[in-house]
Amino acid sequence: MSKNKLFTIGFTKKNAQTFFSKLRNAGVTKVIDIRLNNVSQLAGFAKRDDLMFFLSELCDCDYIHMPNYAPTKEILDAYKKKHISWDEYVERFSKLIRERKIENKITAEELNNACLLCSEPTPEQCHRRLVAEYLRDKFGDIEIRHI
Repeated sequence: MSKNKLFTIGFTKKNAQTFFSKLRNAGVTKVIDIRLNNVSQLAGFAKRDDLMFFLSELCDCDYIHMPNYAPTKEILDAYKKKHISWDEYVERFSKLIRERKIENKITAEELNNACLLCSEPTPEQCHRRLVAEYLRDKFGDIEIRHI
């Protein structure tokens, strides 16, 4: 049996053509928005209502917002303001998603060909990578692809 594919993407430093082409070319069928705030971001195409429209029209793709997969405002602000290091951020956020039991909010099958969305341009220091790895560790049959 083949593994479920879970993609991740950030919209920052991508124009709309690049962003939607990456999703379409990867075969993404559902975008799971894991931003805390999905209505006041920098890129207009990534605001909730616009994003839902573009995903449907350009990619034949569903959209769901799961803010319980995002860090708290306190954790995020502490990291952005350099009050905590990346390692401390990882520790706090990992504890939070364990406490929230985010694996109970979705199934491995529902993650197949889905894409976790946030704003960071790359996954290295982004919570989407941490969420994807956590879910892979919980479900065991997920292949992560950062696009």
